[in-house]
Amino acid sequence: MSFENLIKRLHHCLITEDPASESGCQILQRFVNKLSESSRSSVKRSKERSLEEAIQLLRQISEAQLRGMEKEHLLLLVRLLLSLQLEMVSISTACRKVDQMLQHLAAKVHYQLVYKETLQSFQSIVHSDQVLSLQDLQRACMFLEDSAVGREVWRESYMSMLQRVSESLPAVLQEESQRDGLNCYITVKMCLQVFQLLPSKVAPLVWEENHNKEAVQKILQALMDIIFGQCCNRDTRLLAGTAVAMLINTASESRIAGAAAWDLLQASYPQPCQLAVGVLQVRCHPAGKDGVERLAVSRGLLTCCPPHVLLSPNQNSTQTCLLLEGLFPLVYALCEEKRDCHYLAFEVLTLWLKKVKECVTDLWKMTGARLLPDDSRLLQQLTHIVWTNAESPVEGVPEFASSAFTLLLNLYAMDCEHFCDTKKTFYFTLLERLLKLPWEAKAKYHRLCALLPYVGADTMLHQYTEQRRELPASLTELDLAGRWAKSWQPFLLEALTSEVTLLQTNSSTHLLPCTFQVFSSAVHHLLASLNPHRPGHLHAWACILSSYRAISGCSPWDLQGSSTFKTLQLALGSADDKTRLAALNLLCYSSKTRDIPSTEEMKILKEFIPQNLNCESSPFRQHLQAALRRFLVRIRDGCLAHIREVKGKKKEDVSHESRKDLLEQGIGFVEWLGQLPYSFLSPGHSYQRKKTALLLLSAVLETCTDTWNPDKKKGQPPGNIGLLIDCARQRGQWDFFSRTKQLLLISCLEDSTNEIRELSAGMLRFFPPGFPADIAEVLKTRSRQLLCSPRVQEAQMGALMMKILLQKSGHRCEECSLSFAANTGGNPKALCMVRVLLKELEEHYLTAQADMMLSTRTKPIHGVLCALQRCLLEAADDIYTTLDHSMMINLLELLENISLLLLAVLHGDREACVTGKYAPPSFCDMGNAISSLISQQSGCNQTDEEDCVLLSEEHSLVLTCCWVTLKETGIFLGSLVEKILKESKQHSECLLTKQDLTRASKVFKDILLKCRHWGAVEGCCIGFTKFCTSLLSSSDPDLKDIPAQMLKDGLQVVQCPRSTSVTRRAAGLPMLILCVLSAEEASKKRPLLALSMQTLLDTARRPLDENWDQTLDLPQVCAVHTLQALVRGAGLGAAVLQFAPGVAILSLTLLRSPCWAMRNAALQLYSSLCSRVLGQRSSIVEAGPTQHSMSPAAFFFHYPELQPFLLGELRGEAQHLQRLTGGAKLHLQPSLYLILTLLAQLQPGIQDSSEALLDFLPALLQLSASPIYSVRLMASKALVAMTPPSAYMDLLIKLTSKLPGPQESCCHNRLHGQVLQIKALLDRALCADSVLSDNLHEVVSRIHASMWLGTAAQRCPLVRAVYLSVADSLRKHSCEAFLLQLSDKLMHDLQTPQQGLQVGLSSFHQQALNFLCTDPKWACQIWENFSAAPPELRLSLVSWLQDRRGLMQTDMKEVIQRVLQSNLKEALLGDSVDYRTRYLAALIAVITDGGSALPQPLSNSEPCLSECLHLLLQDLEVQKGGPEFLSQALNAASLLLSQWSNFSLKTSMLQRWCSVLECQRTPEAPEVLRVMCSEVLCAAGVPLINTLREHSSLPAIMMRLINTGLYLLQDQSPQARQKVARFASLLHHSRQGDNRQGDSVYIMQINRALLLLLDLLLQECWDTPGTLELLLSHLPQTDLMSVLKEASATGGTSCLYEQDEVNVFAEPSIMSAHMLPYLLQMADKSSQSSALAQTMTSWAEENVAQVLDNLTACEQLQPGKRPTGAAVVEGSTPSGEQRDCVRSRGVDYRGEQQSSSTGLTCLNWINTARDYDVEMHPDSQTGAGDHNYCRNPDASEGPWCYIASPDGAIQRQLCAIETCNEQTSAASAESAPLRPTEILPSTQSLQLATMGQQREVAAVQPVMGISQRVRTGPKKKKDPGPMGMVLGILMMAIIIILGVGIMLGYFYKRVRTLKKQHDQRVYEREMQRITLPLSAFSNPTCELIDENTIVITAEHETTPVQEGGDPLMGQHAGTPGA
Repeated sequence: MSFENLIKRLHHCLITEDPASESGCQILQRFVNKLSESSRSSVKRSKERSLEEAIQLLRQISEAQLRGMEKEHLLLLVRLLLSLQLEMVSISTACRKVDQMLQHLAAKVHYQLVYKETLQSFQSIVHSDQVLSLQDLQRACMFLEDSAVGREVWRESYMSMLQRVSESLPAVLQEESQRDGLNCYITVKMCLQVFQLLPSKVAPLVWEENHNKEAVQKILQALMDIIFGQCCNRDTRLLAGTAVAMLINTASESRIAGAAAWDLLQASYPQPCQLAVGVLQVRCHPAGKDGVERLAVSRGLLTCCPPHVLLSPNQNSTQTCLLLEGLFPLVYALCEEKRDCHYLAFEVLTLWLKKVKECVTDLWKMTGARLLPDDSRLLQQLTHIVWTNAESPVEGVPEFASSAFTLLLNLYAMDCEHFCDTKKTFYFTLLERLLKLPWEAKAKYHRLCALLPYVGADTMLHQYTEQRRELPASLTELDLAGRWAKSWQPFLLEALTSEVTLLQTNSSTHLLPCTFQVFSSAVHHLLASLNPHRPGHLHAWACILSSYRAISGCSPWDLQGSSTFKTLQLALGSADDKTRLAALNLLCYSSKTRDIPSTEEMKILKEFIPQNLNCESSPFRQHLQAALRRFLVRIRDGCLAHIREVKGKKKEDVSHESRKDLLEQGIGFVEWLGQLPYSFLSPGHSYQRKKTALLLLSAVLETCTDTWNPDKKKGQPPGNIGLLIDCARQRGQWDFFSRTKQLLLISCLEDSTNEIRELSAGMLRFFPPGFPADIAEVLKTRSRQLLCSPRVQEAQMGALMMKILLQKSGHRCEECSLSFAANTGGNPKALCMVRVLLKELEEHYLTAQADMMLSTRTKPIHGVLCALQRCLLEAADDIYTTLDHSMMINLLELLENISLLLLAVLHGDREACVTGKYAPPSFCDMGNAISSLISQQSGCNQTDEEDCVLLSEEHSLVLTCCWVTLKETGIFLGSLVEKILKESKQHSECLLTKQDLTRASKVFKDILLKCRHWGAVEGCCIGFTKFCTSLLSSSDPDLKDIPAQMLKDGLQVVQCPRSTSVTRRAAGLPMLILCVLSAEEASKKRPLLALSMQTLLDTARRPLDENWDQTLDLPQVCAVHTLQALVRGAGLGAAVLQFAPGVAILSLTLLRSPCWAMRNAALQLYSSLCSRVLGQRSSIVEAGPTQHSMSPAAFFFHYPELQPFLLGELRGEAQHLQRLTGGAKLHLQPSLYLILTLLAQLQPGIQDSSEALLDFLPALLQLSASPIYSVRLMASKALVAMTPPSAYMDLLIKLTSKLPGPQESCCHNRLHGQVLQIKALLDRALCADSVLSDNLHEVVSRIHASMWLGTAAQRCPLVRAVYLSVADSLRKHSCEAFLLQLSDKLMHDLQTPQQGLQVGLSSFHQQALNFLCTDPKWACQIWENFSAAPPELRLSLVSWLQDRRGLMQTDMKEVIQRVLQSNLKEALLGDSVDYRTRYLAALIAVITDGGSALPQPLSNSEPCLSECLHLLLQDLEVQKGGPEFLSQALNAASLLLSQWSNFSLKTSMLQRWCSVLECQRTPEAPEVLRVMCSEVLCAAGVPLINTLREHSSLPAIMMRLINTGLYLLQDQSPQARQKVARFASLLHHSRQGDNRQGDSVYIMQINRALLLLLDLLLQECWDTPGTLELLLSHLPQTDLMSVLKEASATGGTSCLYEQDEVNVFAEPSIMSAHMLPYLLQMADKSSQSSALAQTMTSWAEENVAQVLDNLTACEQLQPGKRPTGAAVVEGSTPSGEQRDCVRSRGVDYRGEQQSSSTGLTCLNWINTARDYDVEMHPDSQTGAGDHNYCRNPDASEGPWCYIASPDGAIQRQLCAIETCNEQTSAASAESAPLRPTEILPSTQSLQLATMGQQREVAAVQPVMGISQRVRTGPKKKKDPGPMGMVLGILMMAIIIILGVGIMLGYFYKRVRTLKKQHDQRVYEREMQRITLPLSAFSNPTCELIDENTIVITAEHETTPVQEGGDPLMGQHAGTPGA
């Protein structure tokens, strides 16, 4: 009987149950309902949750009630549970929960009944005549593993079941479709479970002769066949190895078990043999040599065998231990081999080490000696294999190698301790080896941290040789920490404060925890060494305290007293993201989740969050969310703990009141944080602000609601969260799911960015399951409009709305209800939606077939496809209840026809597209085809004169709709097939037949091979990969053959000659092959990958035909391009690495091809391969070795085939160079430079113990003679990488000994290369060894002896330059005489004019200057002769100066500055812009050198300085010289101006300079100039303000500089904003008398800098003329009337893309919110300044009319004093009583009155001759059109229309229409319905409806900061929709109006004589409309009863609001929602 029938019968029985047991029946009824709920659910965690609740209900029923049930009812209950258990066989945890219920019934009620029913179910499997099916196998496994009673049944029937398995397993292996699938795996799993769980039953069959052994012998034979490759599934083979080992483990004697284990181990080697396991004898026939059989055997033995078996000797040889002498050689060999399963070999190595550790005591007893002596081969082999693979590029291997290293150290420690070895030489050998590793080595830090606990005591306390327990008792832990600090602390601090991210991360992640685990008191020494104002110290401070808190569990706030929170606030306000995140982590983290945050912590976080909402760093936002989630969990768990304590307390606790306060504050904090995000979801805010707000909202809803998420494994709310929610709601808080908030989130569904839309949709799942009818209707209308938009973003919005509607709406049509009447298990809502979408898709396709242009404009296909994917695949639970076969066939046919139609459009020829020729059209052909289509359907002829580089709007429209639709087709089809095949396992029939899938594959093939648009190809590949994965993982061989056949067809296309490229320029053939191969199961042999790689390699190696054509697409080139796609593809991962050597050799070989296309393809392939094999991304080689690169030893260990090839190539070229004579021709070897590049990228400085790589050195040394400069340079870098550190000095001695004398003849190329190699080796050797060795003395003396190489005696400038760089590196080791002699000769050479052109002269000049100017004496001498120097030397001097900033002494700097200033005028008058730019950069470098104080200029330089400043400012004013020069000119002028002491002339220059800054700060200026404006504010603005402190011009100058800073803080360049933040920080320090310079200045965050500048402005310049205008200039000036007209006139989509705004970063609404409190402060100060009062009066007179007009516009959108949601919707949607009424002059009247005031009928507007300017007032904006309704198109006094007078004249007459009622509706907005219209502009209307409902949002203080907006792409703009734009501007206007209104209040209060009394009354009436909501929001005595009603209460339990602390009136105030 089925589960459903059992449920029905049991329900019927419970209804008729005895009423006496009514309570038990009710519980039992709920119990059965939970079982039914679990069965219906398709989500694993939902099933388990329902079962857990069912268990609790069953336990509530008493034993008596259960026993009192009728036997028939009890039998139904047991059968119901067994049926449910059999239904859930694939979910082990669910089966165990059902088993708990069965055990409860068996123990409490009737064991025999449960046993009998279980036996009956099991017998149905055993006695079946069929071969065991997959379902039978799963059920049998379930009974054995997850059922206690089932295991007892197994014990009784095991023999019968083993017989069935012995028959089924060989049968499974015979069928290809089953042996590699789930059937074989489950069968092997069942064998393993039988051997493990029933050993007493199995043992006699294996080890005794008198039992029937045939069944077990057959099973063993099949298992061995699987192990040896008859099955390709790697997981099955590994499991089979474990099963055989478990069979051996059933032996009762260790001797016979050991013999069988040794026999199995011998059988794993690749030769046929006989395996004996007890009395069982089987033959082993290895099918391959892939190493998996050895992995399976060793892994199985190590996993299953106990120690006594692993320690057994081999009875047939002298081997004494299976673990050491049998298994280790096998494991070692596997780790040495480079196979596809390399990571599994290291997993086995880790297992082996764990087993050795477990058996180490027995091993000592057995051997009587140490296991790991220092000189043992075992220790050496283990060290070698772990060390070599620590840098493996194979995923998983480095992690296993690290684990193995830790185990090895632990094992060695146990060995030393047991044998009392205190030396522990191995540890110090490792430590020495680790310390020699370069810091770039990625494996250094983990191994160092693993080693530190073992050598730490001896290293840190070296003066004590005893162990720590023997130290004197007087030494406390604090004393030990002090001793530690002397040696370890400097190193740790240097790493923590380093600028290198790798050092920072590793030191904070690894070294700090190790430190605090050993010495927790070290925190005091570390903190004492930090200075918060120094670079990196704040970050280090936060990391130290975070690590200390995590390790010790102690609070960090008491460590430094009250200064701790001050330092924390400094860190939280830092400009550095890493510092703020580290401080935030410190604030939010606690080791105890019940540690409720303190009041101070909540206060600090409340200040921090608003200032960081607009951070543009995505990782910052993610970390912010994670930290806040931890903080909220602390609040939640702490509050819950307090509530439980209160409930359980009998007496009052002392701490009760304090904890109660924390409870109140915690609930309040969550309330505040839950309201905050909604203030920033309007269209006026940036992407970053919205994204952060939604992430914060997600954190709140996930932690503080009772919404259970089945998709989350962790982080579910606690079961008693309801207690806290009730507690909060009793206080009127935590109303997270109001209608207002739901509407705000719905409005975000139309955001322009996909992330915001998805996040908003995710938030809606927390809300109640259904939408109200009015909201659902509006969403339905809007979604259909959006689906018809050609804009991709809008179509995606509509698709998402459709999905949300399906999930939230309960609507369905009658037709679908009737069709589902017979199918009760389906989803009629989903069926209804899918039917509608299918019908709409067909309609759109037919439209496109008839008129493509009309379709692209009004009915594009891609939107409906996206909606189908959302509704069918994401929202529908079971696709089989949503689709039937006929619908599926119809859908498939539609997709096929759509793809063919669109491909025909791109081809221009439908017949060519339908044919089987896979030749994608070129981009030119696609353009011509689309142009032809446009001309045909527009009816105009195409002319050649209309050629244009830019695409027309129609062309772009067609192309976009085509490629987007093709992309969506591929994604949808692939996802659909994946879902259908995945769910087909639960149904008897599949919706798709092989014919259907073949048809689908043709759609993919057509798109990939016939379309060249990369967007379509890339998107289609997503779906195609899912399609192939589903087919290849199927058990049906016919389905598997479909992608395999497609692959073969693709390879065939590659091998055939073609006239068109199919693998280049975004062609899809390589992607087709990559998708098929990526879909292949990684756990199998991947035969398709091997076939493809071999085919492509063979094709690429094929020689070119004799008559090959360069213009044709050669098969060899196609093969190389396809190989590149496979190498770069992330889907293949490490699988492609096994082919890396062959691919590398091929690419290097093909570089010699005569075909250019072949060489180009080979070069691209080699570049991609290098990035893959080195395990890193591509990097610039010139920058030196990349971090995390592999060492040479590790590289050639993993790719040994490359070593002989690369060495051969190098040797061949070296031998050729040896044969060259003086007049030989240039010989080019194309692969040489690439080989050297690869070797140079390897990690240098790592010792190679094998010394096998020394063979490379002779060839690299010989390549120094190459005639190619880049080869010589790269050879020197490769030489460093390949040379072991121990050989540095020997090689240097060898190279320096070959340096020629001045009289010896030599080749300049060879000499140059030789000196280059000396330089490279010397730099590396000096870095590695700071001690001057004897060898280095010898090198230095030989360099000194070759001084002639740096003098004029050497004619090659390149040789001289490199020699000088060598001499400069050895300067510290050279004698004074050598330096003096060389400097003297260089000085003479520089002053001697050079004759003729010399190659490398500039390099020599630079190096000579670098060498000479290191000595101040020579530097001053050179610069004194600057005027007489030749032009090229001058250029070299100023270029040198740019690179040497910060390294000059004071005297030298003064000389250089004087010289540069004296020659500045001459330089500025020069013709060379490059020289002028460099000259100014040099002057700037010397002035700002090291950030020190500015030197005073000479007094006699004032006239020259004035002329230079004039020239610089003149160039800046006329924009002469280009952006780079102008930026340097601006910087130089600023610095010179700051040094000028002549105040009379300085003031005029300052005004010009400020004007230049104001000109260059605009968004239209080049970015380099805007950034320079920010920089000069720091460099010159602050010194100027300080020097003008007592001068009368200071306020005006300071005001202009601050204004420039305010504009630049809104700049879209992050660099500009950061520099202005530095300016604000410097200004703040200087105003406090703290004149820090350079890096010692604390730089604050940008948002804090903005507020600081505004504060300074009002403090210093409030009475300065122009300050008020300055503040007002930052408010947007908007005429809302014109904006509303423009928005209402906006019809459909006019274009696909719009031009970006000039500054996409600025947020006027946020800036307005910042300005409002400062404007109010200015209004307060107007009584103190008559000038300010006059300015305010003038401004008010000019702007009051505009303000009142804007208020009228606001009333039109929000009628009444306090608009409600209903009023807003009614205002935008005329209906009901208010439809035919007018407001103001009726410009926006859209009623339907058709008669004038005299009663005459109006005429149709389009039939009349208008008497007003229609172009100025178009019908689309005014509402006039094809009707006769009254309108006011020309802004007359009221609505009017044209009428025909009695004499026939046409004239206009006003219409008599009543004025709208202005009273606010008292109805609650929560119940106000939303009325959809025929054409609803956007869902932003929903958001407008919330503006009057913001009680929860109103009290939230807005974020104080400047938002940042991202670009979504070139020439694209975020489109919030017409009403969205209106809303954004409206909110800005409200802010302006609030500020203006309050200022007008001050004005009218003081100067009421200037206005008539009537105007005063009108103004006050308008003010009441604003100030009433304002007072309600800001007055602490106002309480919001609901979202529409304000009640004033006399007493209110709130904290008193202090002056200036009001949320809206304080310093950080702003308008809610602004």
